[in-house]
Amino acid sequence: MNWGTKIVLGLATFMIFIVVLGLIMFNSKKDALVDNDYYEKGINYNKVYNRKEQTNTDHARPEVSANQEMIIVKFVHNAKGTARLMRTSDKELDKTIPFESNINRQLIIPARNLKKGSWRLIIEWVSDEKSYMYEQEITL
Repeated sequence: MNWGTKIVLGLATFMIFIVVLGLIMFNSKKDALVDNDYYEKGINYNKVYNRKEQTNTDHARPEVSANQEMIIVKFVHNAKGTARLMRTSDKELDKTIPFESNINRQLIIPARNLKKGSWRLIIEWVSDEKSYMYEQEITL
């Protein structure tokens, strides 16, 4: 085999390699770190910031404890709102749970059906006509 044939085979192999990598890239899953509604989140950022600051100002930070059976959130005052469990690795596993705290000012979320691993718990609630928001990483 002469050197011209080797160069052509080398270029053809490289071109096939690039085409295969391109096909794999286009057929892979979407990036989970990109938000589809980033524009709306940018517009509402001030509201989110104010809710988080209100939580710090009023010392209304809830106590969160989690195990494999349940997630328990204990509030300072009675609360009504939504809790979101977000799985950073798979958006399909995210859950939104509307709630109203019980007599003991607690929210109990069953965790048996949740996949083990890292979750982001985002709680938005209203208590005494004030809006609050709290975020925490939890591991089941």
